[in-house]
Amino acid sequence: MWTFPEPFDLIVVGAGHAGCEAAHAAARMGAKTLLLTMNLDTIGKMSCNPAVGGTAKGHIVREIDAMGGIMGKVADRTAIQYRMLNRSKGPAVWSPRCQSDRARYAMEMKRVLENTPNLFLMQGTTLRLIIDQAKVVGVETQEGIAYRSQGVIISSGTFMQGLIHIGEINFAGGRAGDKPSVGLSAQLKELGFSLGRLKTGTPVRVNSRSIDTSVMEEQPGDEGVHFSYDDPEPRLPGLSCWITYTTPQTKEIALEHLLRSPMYSGKIQSVGPRYCPSFEDKVVRFGHRERHQIFLEPEGLSTNEMYVNGISTSLPFDVQLAMIRSIEGMANAEIIRPGYAIEYDVITSGQLKLSLETKLIEGLYLAGQINGTTGYEEAAAQGLIAAINAVRKIRGEDPFIIKRSEAYIGVMIEEIVSKDLKEPYRMFTSRAEHRLLLRQDNADLRLREYGHQLGLIDEKQYQRFCLKRDAIKKGIEQLRSTNKYFEGKVHPLSSLLKRPDFNYQQLRELFIDEIHDLPSEVTEQIEMELRYEGYIERQTREIKKLEQLDRHFIPIHFDYDTILGLSNEARMRLKKVKPDHLGQASRLEGVTPADISILLIALSS
Repeated sequence: MWTFPEPFDLIVVGAGHAGCEAAHAAARMGAKTLLLTMNLDTIGKMSCNPAVGGTAKGHIVREIDAMGGIMGKVADRTAIQYRMLNRSKGPAVWSPRCQSDRARYAMEMKRVLENTPNLFLMQGTTLRLIIDQAKVVGVETQEGIAYRSQGVIISSGTFMQGLIHIGEINFAGGRAGDKPSVGLSAQLKELGFSLGRLKTGTPVRVNSRSIDTSVMEEQPGDEGVHFSYDDPEPRLPGLSCWITYTTPQTKEIALEHLLRSPMYSGKIQSVGPRYCPSFEDKVVRFGHRERHQIFLEPEGLSTNEMYVNGISTSLPFDVQLAMIRSIEGMANAEIIRPGYAIEYDVITSGQLKLSLETKLIEGLYLAGQINGTTGYEEAAAQGLIAAINAVRKIRGEDPFIIKRSEAYIGVMIEEIVSKDLKEPYRMFTSRAEHRLLLRQDNADLRLREYGHQLGLIDEKQYQRFCLKRDAIKKGIEQLRSTNKYFEGKVHPLSSLLKRPDFNYQQLRELFIDEIHDLPSEVTEQIEMELRYEGYIERQTREIKKLEQLDRHFIPIHFDYDTILGLSNEARMRLKKVKPDHLGQASRLEGVTPADISILLIALSS
């Protein structure tokens, strides 16, 4: 094994969405970073749906951007359709989503990384970690090269012992067309890590020239939607998506061949995402439904490929073809790529700190699907946090931990660290107790200050943010201090803006001399803060109460066996997870308020 002559501060293994975000953030923070990937041509590849964002996921993308990450910017540069989901509901659940040009997204991500100072890209297959006295000091590759570093982030996606299933056929692969990673799983087991097995899947792709959109419902995009808080990115031409439906025949075909599915034949033992089931699972679980909605989503401006969203499957190809051709408008559909399921290795819960550093090996961080999550957005957020903490550790600084009251990213990390994941983890708005405070529109107000402190937001970005933040504050103060006669009474203008029939622009038209003309990004925040003021104040008070527990830190080697009165279930869970503080401990399964009271006394004595 030949040792590369120049050591790195940090090595990132894998260039999926977690690895890309990690490598970019570490390099931006000044760390000499190596991004090591099996194939440089698949950097930032969208393995499944060519889309970014969605319910809760869109919140995460905006949080990543607010802190200086790149997913939102690359998505904005390569989007071919935007939508704001859940508009009919309250603003807490409004979620931006874009359909991306798949090829352009990967190319733009690679371009950004290649031009990032301090970042070095190398093609190579990581076989082993180099460990010295329970500390990671580098990696060894299949190509016979050893790279030295002070820290390593593994972001292997679905590649660790990946096994692809299409009907009765299965074969090794990290995703369709790519070989798996086979060395790391065995070594992680040798080192004492506990590994589990999860499953995900993807639908077929069809040729757009072979479908009849005249019998489908067109779904155009929404105007004014974007991810990045910085200067607007140039837009690509937009494309529509199309809505169609399966038929009773589609259901019959799936049921007739159910035992040819690896899920029902017993070939797949691992658990897939409950909220995104395969079509064969849908017809079993929702047997009363005769049809299911299907979205046909274009994969790019320079290709005829369309993603058939809503019919993920691992049935044999002949069954897939029959099912697809039974869908309305798809009688002559040509399948370009078959759907498949993939099983892969993950690290089970309780083995990571909130910083995403492993408890067993110092300097080793894990990010993305290796931690049991699913989705590009969840992976990218973990990559960002892992990189921040890896660089801070190299510098001798304390970990950076986002609270669950500050961001969806904080909710996600606490849950994947603390909970036993029985299925791939996906973020939902319902997971956050204080989601009115964690809206997608105010992620910069919550997190941009952190990004600046960490060195990920430059002065130009920060000054723009400060101008916006100050304008919001002054605008609210002005409305509260200005009283006007209206409908027979004198009102502070702030009270009028709380009415559902008023917005800032309407108020300005009535009182143009008193109200300043402000940008829409400022007036939207003023409206939100005043309209939901009572709810926001209540949630803020609740957070302050809960944060009292977060201030009681628990030593990593705290001996729970010496604490009398703890329930056996709580003791076992606490010993497994080793929570960082009482707040985290209080949210563990099986830990009761009585257990927390006992711990509080023990920690205070």
